[in-house]
Amino acid sequence: MRTTPRASSPRRYLMCPPTHFTVTYSINPWMDPTKPVDLPLALTQWEDLRDRYLALGHTVELLVPDPALPDMVFAANGATVVDGRVLGARFAHAERTAEAAAHLAWFRGNGWAAEDVRDPEHINEGEGDFAVTASWILAGRGFRSSPLSHDEAQEFFGRPVIGLELVDPRYYHLDTALSVLDDAGDEVMYYPDAFSPGSRAVLARLFPDALIATAEDAAALGLNAVSDGRNVLLPQAAVGLFEPLRQRGFEPVGMDLGELLKGGGSVKCCTQELRS
Repeated sequence: MRTTPRASSPRRYLMCPPTHFTVTYSINPWMDPTKPVDLPLALTQWEDLRDRYLALGHTVELLVPDPALPDMVFAANGATVVDGRVLGARFAHAERTAEAAAHLAWFRGNGWAAEDVRDPEHINEGEGDFAVTASWILAGRGFRSSPLSHDEAQEFFGRPVIGLELVDPRYYHLDTALSVLDDAGDEVMYYPDAFSPGSRAVLARLFPDALIATAEDAAALGLNAVSDGRNVLLPQAAVGLFEPLRQRGFEPVGMDLGELLKGGGSVKCCTQELRS
């Protein structure tokens, strides 16, 4: 058990309220158009997450929702920001294509220099499939992002990119199967069965002390979490992760985003980190 306390660091996040959130199509196994969304409840749950970030001392920027784009609430998918440079998204499904332009317009209208914002050539779904640690950018592939986007990200950010193959359609994005707990210390938690055998071996080599999630906690989307280095905001249903996190010196913060889970996302999907 870790005895020294961990320290959080102020973060800056981009979020988009679920003003127009609904499930009218299905592009992942979590989405069922026959199950109606309680929109007032979805808004309340999202506001709880935003307010928790603010209470922890973080900054939250807001992206204006578009009524034609019900999945914009999942702001993590719209771009990846590393060292103040922005790699935009290029979505795999037509239903979400226009979100990419909305994100790039936000960055260009909020102080980012033109040379630091890139419209990508290859399919990538932002922080859905890119996770940033001090040493690497971990990059998911298999369901959404193209392997070609990994090379593009490495060239643009100048950081080594580690490709990881996802094999379970329930964990269609990297951020549903792996979460960065301490970016400065290269510390993660993940669910091994979401990955191919080779990718599991890579993860075990890179992160021998990683927190390994159970099937039950992964199925609760417990790895779709956000950490500031101390506080780990994650779905409250992932009860098996709470004590292991505490034993490592983290403070788990359970959040209820059950309505947004109907779209296949939770805490991390709603949160894009603006790394300056």
